[in-house]
Amino acid sequence: MTELHRLTATEALRRFRDGSLKPETLLEACLARIAAKEPEVHAFAWFDADVARKRLKAARPGKLHGLPVGVKDVLDTADMPSQYGSPIWQGWQPRADSAAVAWTRDAGGVVIGKTVTTEFATGKPGPTADPANPGHTPGGSSSGSAAGVAAGFFPLAFGTQTAGSIIRPAAFCGVTGYKPSYGLISRIGMKIMSDSLDTVGVMARSVADCALVAGVLSGRDLGDPDRKPEWAPRVGLCRSPVWDAAAPETHALMARVEQALGRAGAQVESRELPDHFSALIEAHPIVMNAESGRALGWELANHPDLVSEGLRERMAFGLGQSGAALEGAYDVFARTQSAFPGAMDGLDVLVTPAAPGQAPAGLEWTGDPAFNFIWTSLHVPCVTVPAGTGPDGLPLGIQIVGRRGEDRAVLAWAQWVAAAVG
Repeated sequence: MTELHRLTATEALRRFRDGSLKPETLLEACLARIAAKEPEVHAFAWFDADVARKRLKAARPGKLHGLPVGVKDVLDTADMPSQYGSPIWQGWQPRADSAAVAWTRDAGGVVIGKTVTTEFATGKPGPTADPANPGHTPGGSSSGSAAGVAAGFFPLAFGTQTAGSIIRPAAFCGVTGYKPSYGLISRIGMKIMSDSLDTVGVMARSVADCALVAGVLSGRDLGDPDRKPEWAPRVGLCRSPVWDAAAPETHALMARVEQALGRAGAQVESRELPDHFSALIEAHPIVMNAESGRALGWELANHPDLVSEGLRERMAFGLGQSGAALEGAYDVFARTQSAFPGAMDGLDVLVTPAAPGQAPAGLEWTGDPAFNFIWTSLHVPCVTVPAGTGPDGLPLGIQIVGRRGEDRAVLAWAQWVAAAVG
């Protein structure tokens, strides 16, 4: 029998409904797990067990009633500090919840703490470790959310993605990560860094969990990914323009996935993006860092000594871009976003690596977003599901990508892929 702190959100809700589990029992199981493992994992930027219990007692009835939720510390909370991974904002207490948090509470979800983010979700890593091996990074910038779901601290958590900050840490920690189509979940009340890229998403233990939460927060019907489709998908295996970054374990993973999808009945073909999509390799960091530099105008003007050296260098790079360079990068975004549906012609989804390989050793670097930033730039939905382990027994993930706005279909096919690769 699955330990209570390992339940998926959808299974927990089913047990709540049939009376075999009480929300209080689930919360206490999660709190016990936190007490046992948090000294090693360091997933939380702020946590108080008694506050979590009070929030459960006050929780409203709704589709998420009684489910513990971790909130990345770039999303504001009215009853917990929002510090954005920076000493500049230490102890800052907003007056209002971000939209994502407000709608979570409206649906009965129980926010039990704020999870560690890298500095402003783009800079220096925090102390969080990968639960699979504390000597390795959990990825970033949604470090605490991914590690917390993996460690059994909560079944659901928020992440945000500007390059690869949902998909990569979810893959490194062996959980499911969902970056929706750009704008599906409101960013109001988020510490926004890159207006053209930042996307709010979720991490959980199943694709169905992700669909449930994102549907509640967006007011969209994202379907039930656990419902088996009547046909197998047409899948394009896409190594993408950055395939040179793939580690040996990812080469082997893609070969295994291709075989598994074929055995399960999928029509599988190789499908690479047209050559002009390679321009995103240069355009993405220009847009991301230029917009982030503008977003940190107050911090850079008033507390430059409290901004990490590495982040100051990246902001200087972004702010130093000429108008022509920035307009050129925005033009690349527009042209590739417009061309992407054609690049997927005849396919239901693309399947591509979620990360170059397993989580790197050490906590000073959260890993390379090479296999993520292109999809973030294209504003398309992406889901990563666990797909085995690497050479050191650390989790690997596989990423399912579709057309913008087709989130319901992408989630359904992601669950199909997850079942196929098993």
